[in-house]
Amino acid sequence: MLPLPKIALSAADYPRLVQLARVAVQRGDISAMFLMLEINRAEIVARDAPDLQSIATIGSWITYWTNWGVPRKTVQLVWPEDCTSDLAQISVLSPLGAALIGLHVGDQMPYFVAGCMNVVRIESVTGSDANVVSLVRPGSFADDDPTDGDPGPGPTAA
Repeated sequence: MLPLPKIALSAADYPRLVQLARVAVQRGDISAMFLMLEINRAEIVARDAPDLQSIATIGSWITYWTNWGVPRKTVQLVWPEDCTSDLAQISVLSPLGAALIGLHVGDQMPYFVAGCMNVVRIESVTGSDANVVSLVRPGSFADDDPTDGDPGPGPTAA
């Protein structure tokens, strides 16, 4: 089995992560149980720690690889309530999000999805204030309601 990497959580994120995980664990959320285990073994680092820039924190953009053949992907780690339909966002309460939080560049972490073990490897971490552009706009999978604005270039009556 892959040894678990050391993880570090920002002192700014720590209290809210604990509260989020506790509430979700009480609801029986398995990802939250994994997140709670990670929180319990984490080192808490100051908000201004110099190595925080290479640690996956809430709001950071993380480029990673997985063992199941998905090409390199970049996502922003967000709080569950901030997660939109943007495929470039991932909730810290998802299995992958709980695995990513606190990892350093170069770390590998096992995590489970639907009973299958996966491994994620961090390639890079960029701060939340970085100029990263999402390839999917929120609402780009929008409903097909023609009453919400321009009906498009459809046929016109004579």
